[in-house]
Amino acid sequence: MPTNFTVVPVGGGQKSSQEDSDDSNVLREEDEEAAGDGNPKESSPFINNTDNDKGTLYDGKNMALFEEEMDSNPMVSSLLSKLANYTNLTQGVREHEEADEEEEAKKKTVKSPQMGTFIGVYLPCLQNILGVILFLRMTWIVGTAGILESFIIVAMCCSCTMLTAISMSAIATNGVVPAGGSYYMISRSLGPEFGGAVGLCFYLGTTFAGAMYILGTIEILLTYIVPSAAIFKAEDKAYEAEAMLNNMRVYGTCCLFLMALVVFVGVKYVNKLALVFLACVVLSILAIYAGVIKTIFEPPDFPVCLLGNRTLKNHGFDKCLKTDIIDNVTVTTKLWSLFCDTPDLNSTCNEYFTLNNVTAIQGIPGLTSGVISENMWSSYGHAGMLVEKTMNSVEASESSRDINLPFVVNDIATFFTLLVGIYFPSVTGIMAGSNRSGDLRDAQRSIPIGTILAIATTTIIYLSCVVLFGACIEGVVLRDKFGDSVKGNLVIGTLSWPSPWVIVIGSFFSCCGAGLQSLTGAPRLLQAIARDGIVPFLEVFGHGKANGEPTWALLLTAGICETGILIASLDAVAPILSMFFLMCYLFVNLACALQTLLRTPNWRPRFKYYHWALSFLGMSLCLALMFISSWYYALVAMLIAGCIYKYIEYRGAEKEWGDGIRGLSLNAARYALIRLEEAPPHTKNWRPQLLVLLNLDSELRVKHPRLLSFTTQLKAGKGLTIVGSVLEGTYLTKDSESKKAEQNIKAAMTTEKTKGFCHVVVSSNLRDGISHLIQSAGLGGMKHNSVLMAWPGSWKQSNDPLSWKNFIETVRETTAAHQALLVAKNVDSFPHQDRLGEGTIDVWWIVHDGGMLMLLPFLLRQHKVWRKCKMRIFTVAQMDDNSIQMKKDLQMFLYHLRLDAEVEVVEMHDSDISAFTYEKTLVMEQRSQMLKQMQLSRTEREREAQLIHDKNTASHAAINDKADATPDRVHMTWTKEKLFTERNRNREPNASMGVRDLFNMKPEWESLNQSNVRRMHTAVKLNEVVVNKSQGAQLVLLNMPGPPRNRGGDENYMEFLEVLLEGLNRVLLVRGGGREVITIYS
Repeated sequence: MPTNFTVVPVGGGQKSSQEDSDDSNVLREEDEEAAGDGNPKESSPFINNTDNDKGTLYDGKNMALFEEEMDSNPMVSSLLSKLANYTNLTQGVREHEEADEEEEAKKKTVKSPQMGTFIGVYLPCLQNILGVILFLRMTWIVGTAGILESFIIVAMCCSCTMLTAISMSAIATNGVVPAGGSYYMISRSLGPEFGGAVGLCFYLGTTFAGAMYILGTIEILLTYIVPSAAIFKAEDKAYEAEAMLNNMRVYGTCCLFLMALVVFVGVKYVNKLALVFLACVVLSILAIYAGVIKTIFEPPDFPVCLLGNRTLKNHGFDKCLKTDIIDNVTVTTKLWSLFCDTPDLNSTCNEYFTLNNVTAIQGIPGLTSGVISENMWSSYGHAGMLVEKTMNSVEASESSRDINLPFVVNDIATFFTLLVGIYFPSVTGIMAGSNRSGDLRDAQRSIPIGTILAIATTTIIYLSCVVLFGACIEGVVLRDKFGDSVKGNLVIGTLSWPSPWVIVIGSFFSCCGAGLQSLTGAPRLLQAIARDGIVPFLEVFGHGKANGEPTWALLLTAGICETGILIASLDAVAPILSMFFLMCYLFVNLACALQTLLRTPNWRPRFKYYHWALSFLGMSLCLALMFISSWYYALVAMLIAGCIYKYIEYRGAEKEWGDGIRGLSLNAARYALIRLEEAPPHTKNWRPQLLVLLNLDSELRVKHPRLLSFTTQLKAGKGLTIVGSVLEGTYLTKDSESKKAEQNIKAAMTTEKTKGFCHVVVSSNLRDGISHLIQSAGLGGMKHNSVLMAWPGSWKQSNDPLSWKNFIETVRETTAAHQALLVAKNVDSFPHQDRLGEGTIDVWWIVHDGGMLMLLPFLLRQHKVWRKCKMRIFTVAQMDDNSIQMKKDLQMFLYHLRLDAEVEVVEMHDSDISAFTYEKTLVMEQRSQMLKQMQLSRTEREREAQLIHDKNTASHAAINDKADATPDRVHMTWTKEKLFTERNRNREPNASMGVRDLFNMKPEWESLNQSNVRRMHTAVKLNEVVVNKSQGAQLVLLNMPGPPRNRGGDENYMEFLEVLLEGLNRVLLVRGGGREVITIYS
């Protein structure tokens, strides 16, 4: 549907010069403000490229409303003028970058590309598709597979390329395709990893194609043009094949050297000769069709000599006769001497020769001969199998099959899948048009039409050739790969008109031209991949001569090509390059299917005759052909592509090309998130999904990077990790600081090898920011279920009570949100990446929290840092508990949980509250009361804190002295006898001591809050037990008591926790989220 544009002129009054200057000043000020807004500028000719136009775009009053937008967005008039001046020699044409920079000074106008569909796409595709296989192997494939199966092979391969061409046309018409061709399309559609892998596969395919064309050239030269030029000649027939391979290697290497030299000296000569090579191909095809038509009226005379039903090589004899009558005398012929000991009539001859007659048949019986019915079916066989005609003959013993006899035999074992691999290279070359996209007048129109027409034309040629070869040529001649039965002529040449030499010379120059073009195109493809920077070790191949010629890439290409030439067999090299081309075509189809199914907003191809089902069919056909041709080559090609993919993923530069794989990831993530939200995770799948709350210093750097190290050790890259931080202020004023903080956090995450997401929130105050993170971090089912934070170590010294109030509010909010809370004390002393030696992870299981205390040590010990640490579990028994039974039950519970840990039950009896506890509580309440009533200055607070600290130290020392003089009251194992002994001991001396203490209580102790006294008593006693048992542990995990319901006692809560953790090095306080996180069931 056409879109109509109407240009409306907007009139405006004239401004005075004073107003102009004022406006320009205003604009300059706004420009200066906008310059620091931190918005990244895109390197595009369309957007955000208005630096040179400022002051001219909105110089009048008419557009004043849009002044702020025009700092970053151009006016439509400016955009249209840039579009008009835009050429497609932009982001993809790396080869022209240096030349363009030099020409900018000279201001030379760039000549616009003028090539149309026929010259620019159709003919290059035709030339690349029609080639060596058609001339050298097509007749052999038809004879071996039969017309029906050959038709299937050709139809499959041509369907594959046609479907690929449809997908390629959709991709090529979806925006401007710079001169990068197929690699550019695949990499920009599937991303750098797939792009690099497929690009290198395409490069290897093109390089091996060069080797195949060179081998074809040498085969034509040594077999059909100058057989006498062979360097290696076998005296024994058994070594003829080896000698031929060695000749191919020597001549192939020389040919490669000459071709590489031509390419190095100047590509322009190759381009000028391209038309000559194309003419050779077209003339050869026309000569074949002319020959077919001529066979209707006058078939060519190429007699084939048969002995019985076996085909004979027509080299060492001139007459297809055993004996001949000359001057009424019967004499033996040269054929007789090949099968008999002597030329005499009574000599000993080969058994089969004696039993069967010699007959001569026409090798090209003609289109109307009816030979098509004989050639309809396949004739596969093993290597060394005789090429036989279906006719009666007298069989002889196996000894009659002497290898030195002149029978035509199969040089290799033949089967359907082998022929598919050998034939497929003859349909490659469909990318030739897209590779020239930079030279086309209208690439989006020319590429689809030219490529599809070229494939349709070549498909018709191939299918018609299958039928016509089968209808015109005798079956035994078709199966004679090297034309030995027709006096060493090229089989397809025997059919052509006016002479076999038309095809021989035409195919020779065609193979030469194709080889030169492969050696020209492959290095440029490698250079494009190297300059993209996605494969670091290939960067050296991005350099070249001053004019941009890829010298180093040409050397590598010649080296890889030489390996193909050393294989020396056309039939062995063809399946190799089939794999690489099929891999490339597979990913072209995948790219189109993905883009279509994902409905990416940018997917708007001008070519409309595509469908995702066609792309998937093409992809499936490519995959099937890979494994049909050669399953082991297919696996090797996939392994190479997979290794390159993983290497680019691991080492390659990160590129964002808006590729389809990223779109697929987004769709898959969306689908998974929706599925996750349907139901909460089962206990068996539960793992800590962490929200890590970080503090930043004044320079926005991470205060406690070891918190990230601990996260890495706890997660080992599994599950969700969100690293969050809060900046105080408003987002408009703190925008740049927020981005800087995010960059610093990401850098710290990279250093600490923490895999996860970063989220920096700007809020009016710290409390609200943390609350927002706890509530809204994550998405859908991928939300955090645990919060990890550092203990506020300086809460006593801080002059801001919010430091500890925020901490307590965070504890309350995680509880309300049913999220687990992990608080790390002395986090800076936690291990970094160094493995810990022998040690223990001690778990103090006071209350049941859903199993978090059990699960966390297990997860930590999966990491190499904590692997050598043993796990110990302590639990506390009260007076009425049976500690022995408790220990047995706990051991059984751990056994069912499949956890290896030492178990110990610690017994704590109800002892009297010590004077130290009263003093500690009194100091705590006095400090709290004083801070509430007085607004102390900073110095006064510091003095007060120091006074309290000194008093606590003195009091603690006195109690310790007293404690040393009294026996230890903590007993680790209770028995019935010990229980009665303890009770009696408590009744006698301790009773009188308790009464004495009651009368000796200080008056100020009586006013203390008894709840606080009891809490302090618990903290002191539990701390004594934990320090006694776990002071040397590498890590102590402890249940975290909940904050008081009455907010008035928040400061006291912090004091209780401080007392509880006193004297311990690395502590992780754990508060469960209110659900079971570990189960005994499978």
